[in-house]
Parts: sequence; structure tokens; C-alpha cells
Amino acid sequence: MRLRALLETEALGLRLLGGEDELDRTVRGVMTTDLRDPSRYLSGGELVLTGLAWRRNSADSEPFVRILASAGVAGLAAGEAELGDIPDDLVSACVRNRLPLFAVNEDVAFATITEYVVRQVSGERAGDLAAVVDRHRRLMTSGPAGGGPDVVLDLLTTDLDLRAWVLSPTGRQIAGAGEPLAPGICAALAGEHLAAVRTGRRGPHRISIQGIAYSLFPIRGHGRGGAGAAARDVRETVLSDWLLAVEADAGDWPAERLDLLQGVTQLIAVERDRRDAARTVRRRLAQEVLELVQTGAAPAEIAARLRVAAPVLLPGLGAAPHWQVVVARVDWEGGDIPGGPVAQSLLEEILVDPSVSGPEPSDRIAVAHAGDEAIALVPLPSLSGDAGEDKGPDSALHADELLAVVREPLAAGLADDGRLTLGVSAAVHSAEGLRGALEEARHARRVAAARPGRVCAAGHHELASHVLLLPFVPDDVRRAFTARLLDPLRDYDRRHRAELIPTLEAFLDCDGSWTRCATRLHLHVNTLRYRVGRIEQLTGRDLSRLEDKLDFFLALRMS
Repeated sequence: MRLRALLETEALGLRLLGGEDELDRTVRGVMTTDLRDPSRYLSGGELVLTGLAWRRNSADSEPFVRILASAGVAGLAAGEAELGDIPDDLVSACVRNRLPLFAVNEDVAFATITEYVVRQVSGERAGDLAAVVDRHRRLMTSGPAGGGPDVVLDLLTTDLDLRAWVLSPTGRQIAGAGEPLAPGICAALAGEHLAAVRTGRRGPHRISIQGIAYSLFPIRGHGRGGAGAAARDVRETVLSDWLLAVEADAGDWPAERLDLLQGVTQLIAVERDRRDAARTVRRRLAQEVLELVQTGAAPAEIAARLRVAAPVLLPGLGAAPHWQVVVARVDWEGGDIPGGPVAQSLLEEILVDPSVSGPEPSDRIAVAHAGDEAIALVPLPSLSGDAGEDKGPDSALHADELLAVVREPLAAGLADDGRLTLGVSAAVHSAEGLRGALEEARHARRVAAARPGRVCAAGHHELASHVLLLPFVPDDVRRAFTARLLDPLRDYDRRHRAELIPTLEAFLDCDGSWTRCATRLHLHVNTLRYRVGRIEQLTGRDLSRLEDKLDFFLALRMS
């Protein structure tokens, strides 16, 4: 199809800002991005949709447009929702680089343009295959009764003789045609996909498992308001994007079939965005409860919010359930990638039972994020049986079990510069226990952070040897222990007006990360190393050793 045809379609809300002489360019596909450099995902001929989140100042427009022009894209469409009128510097850059530029009315969703382009391009390129894509689109946009991604994949099987599955980044099967894949194969496919994305390889990625060839196509969201829309780095989305696994080797496929599969991924991405939007209520509930807990609100007020949350998370449940708190943190080397939203998406995925297919179980999980950590409020109705008897703690979440299935693929996505740590609290049955459960989960996560490995977890039972026993340590023992470790530092701070104690607290809170601690304290890393060296010299301890870190942690807790 031609750009001119898009401009003439009133329902798309496009207004031409420049490039009238280039309107006969052919559109081969569509891509939504707010990456500053999306070149790795461009193959030429795309209509690029952007919400302009990549633009920080006027100097950013020229490099962005030059990248698009070099990649051979057909045109650029910029949304007016973020900045209102399209900036003049972007218009000028497009004129200089002969790139047609459209403004998208703020009332028109990018998903509407995407669906239209996919439908038209598929119809022109795939002949009878276009009917398949159109059937997919109609079924997916008809609501839950249409069957969603499962019906799309069934049509791929019946019409194109292709078996395919939609997988989460942890390897959980979200949708599939025919027999489900074995969990081990799902994990291997997800791991290969994440590793390929981290190394910058273009999809589809091909892999052979047990003599069977698979081709992996990334599914990326289109939402302008979501985390993926404003991403500046692949690490912000690699652990949340779905993938389409097809049982075939796409290496010798004609361009028409590749285009068709790319169109299918875009249609599934629309469904993904729709389901992500449904999480807004649950996230807001979690955020409200978390704020009440952290600000020390009255238990009655917290209990009232829990009564509101329970029917949303567990429709039809008569009594308030037990609750558990799970805290997760994703840290990237360099400290320039926000970890909270990434950890939030991961927790929403990890807390789904891996043996259950489909996205519905995630409707019962409420996850908020504060700073660099994500906090999940998990209802546990299974703690009570049908007759009301208490089944005990065995029905609750266990840290090791949560990560057992997902450790392999997540390690591939974290590569050699990322880390996931997770802590799980004990179950509590009332609002009074939530504050303690939150602190318990946070302490457990710190224990996990002290361990080696890219993906680590710890549970509340692992705190019994120190944190939970602190109130029972005799006062004289506390004083002697803290004095031996902290008095030399306090004396030094007093005599030299130094800040060794705050530095020690920040260093432990950052899990021994030099970069993050220096950033938090607004210090040069060399200055931080000097202070830590002085702490070690004054105390005779070594902060690279887990035992000494724990001693300092306990001393600070007891002081």
C-alpha cells in the first residue's frame, strides 16, 4: 500500500506535515517505538509510529530522523498526545532527510493504525493468506468470546499448517495450538529468545531442540503509555515482552510468509496491550495498600483497603484471605536503568503458577513498585479448606519454588550485567501483620542479594537466625556487639566530621554495589572506596566477606 492511501483514510487521523512529494512510497509494515535508536528493529519500508518520548530537546530530532531515513522507512507518524503540536525541529529534520512526516490526532490509538496497516499490507502481499490475517483480526477484536491468541494460533495451524505458541519471557505458555509444549522446551525457547535479544540479533531467531526446528518472533507492545513505549534501552523491555514460537525453520521462508507472521505478532501485541491495561486497577490497589502500610496507617484503614482489594483479586470469595508479600529487585550494572518497572512486570509473571496456561491467573496478583523494588500483595485463599480448616503454611508461596522453573530463561535475559533478587514473607491473616510481612520480605531479599548468581531468592524462614531473633538478644550483648563494630566509626565521624556510618548503611543497602552506592551518596567511586577502606581499617573487618557484611547489618539494626 502507499502512504497516500493512509492519508486519505479519515479514521486514521493522520495530518501531513511534510513530504508531499514522497507520498507514493510503499508501506511494507508498521512499527511503534520510542527508542532513541530503533535501527536494530527496522528492515525498511515501515511506517514508524512514535509518541516522542525519545525527544528530550530539539537536538534529538536530527539524529533520530537520520537513523530512520538510513534504514529506509516509508514515513514517520508522531502522536500529539505527549507534546501537543509536533515540534518544528522534528518537521525540519524530516524535510532535510526527505522523510514524510504525519501528525496523529491524540484521539486515535496507535493500535488502530497498526491494525489497519497490517490488514492492508497482508492483503496486498499474501493473496489468499490475507484472509487468514483478517480472520485473526476480527476474532481478536471481538472481545473475550473470540478466543484471543488461542484462536489466532488455531487458524495458523488449520490454514497454514503451522504449529505455534505464545510464550512469556519466563517460558510460561500463554496460548498455543494443539498439545502444549513441555515446560523444559518452553524454558529453553524463552532463554534462547532472551539471549538473542540481549546480543542484538534480529528476529526471527532459530533454534533446534530434540531435532525439532523452532523460529522465535518477538511480540512487542504498542501502548503509548506503557513501559515499553518510552523505553530507551532494550533492558527495559527484554524481561516483559512475549514471543511467538513457531515449529518451523523460517530461514528459507519467502518474504510474504515472514511478513504475514510479523503481522500476526502485531495483532497479538494489541491483545497483550489490552490485557496489560486491565492490570491498572490491581496495580493501583497494591499501591494504595503499600502506601498505607509504609506510612504507618491504622490497621482498620488498611483492613478497609484489603476488603476492597479482595473482591477484585478473588471474585466470589466470601471471607478475606491470608496475604503474603513478595519483594523483588532488578539491578543493572551502571545503575542507569530503572529497576522498579522491570521488577514489577517480572513479579506479575513469576507469581503466576507456571503449570497453568493463559494469562488469567495473573488477574489475582497485585504488584506495585516503589523506587527500584517491586512489591506484590498476594492473596492466599487456599490456606483455608472448604470446611474452613486451616491447611497451614505449606499452601503458601515458597521462594525457591517460585524461581525453580524460571531461573534458566531469566538468567539469559539478565546476561552478564543484570541481577534479580527476591524475598518472600510468611503468610499473615490480618492488616496488622502486613507491615511486618513487608519488612520480612525486604530482609529476605537482602539475604538473597548476598548470594552469588544472577537469579536468587530467600524466604522468611531464612531470617530466623538473625533478624527475627534480634528482639530476644540481651541488652548487654547488644551493646557490646554494636560498640565493638560501630564505636570506632562513630568516634572517627565525630573527630573528623566524616560520614562513615551513613556510608556503611548505604553500602549495605545497595547490596555492596559500588556504582549504585556512589550514585546514591553523590560521590565518586574512588571516594566511596576510600571510605569503605577506612571502615575496614578501623574495624578490622572485610566488607567483601558475607559474614562481615551480616555482622555490620545486624549491628546497625540493633543500634
